[in-house]
Amino acid sequence: MWNEFKTDDYEGMIAETVTITGNKGDLVHAYFSRPLGKGPFPGIVLISHLPGWDEFYRETARRFSQHGYLAICPDVYCRFGHGTPTEMAAKARAAGGAPDDNIVGDCEAAMKYLRALPYSNGKVGVIGTCSGGRHSYLVACRVNGFDAAVDCWGGRVVAAKEDLTPAQPVAPIDLTANLNCPLLGIFGNDDQSPSPDQVNRLEAELKKHGKNYQFHRYDGAGHGFWYYHTDRYRPVQAMDAWQKVFQFFAERLKG
Repeated sequence: MWNEFKTDDYEGMIAETVTITGNKGDLVHAYFSRPLGKGPFPGIVLISHLPGWDEFYRETARRFSQHGYLAICPDVYCRFGHGTPTEMAAKARAAGGAPDDNIVGDCEAAMKYLRALPYSNGKVGVIGTCSGGRHSYLVACRVNGFDAAVDCWGGRVVAAKEDLTPAQPVAPIDLTANLNCPLLGIFGNDDQSPSPDQVNRLEAELKKHGKNYQFHRYDGAGHGFWYYHTDRYRPVQAMDAWQKVFQFFAERLKG
């Protein structure tokens, strides 16, 4: 839980760039952080947003490790080359975005990477924000083996047929029957991607299929309200949502 550490506890972590074997055997960079110690520790696969594999996600990985998790964040644009996060996000957008199949395959590889570590407790969750929230939902529907999933304001989980693209050929909501782990949803009521109506439609689909889920919706918050480096940041709502995430993962991954 947030701020519940003991002041005399030992604390330490290591964080580094690693290479994993991703979708179709491609070598993909990932940012990996873990607490020091023999564990065993649960794992988190972290999926970045449309602006890419940026500093916010490195900091978020370390936040999870500070709370006792192995955290790995694959570079969703690694196949487009290398440069600054801004440069690579622009290059990916110009190419139509990263294909869903690559991101899903890379996340499955990241999950297996964590689970194979000698200090893993064998449980792994997945979380993403913005487009990463969409991918988190997609991964939880398409990949067996995750123990929990968090969708933070994932846009285009609900998508009309005309909005689909070669890189994103399916609306994740249409795969809800295949969701195979508990889901937590975090949404801002001022968001338009997803809009409150789209969140309602997603919730109705989850209920229809009898899925295990929790949704938390925040007044006064829009898209990206965790992003403290932008004017979208809403500290009260963000910290309450973080507490919900830590509680959700602790119950499902640390037990």
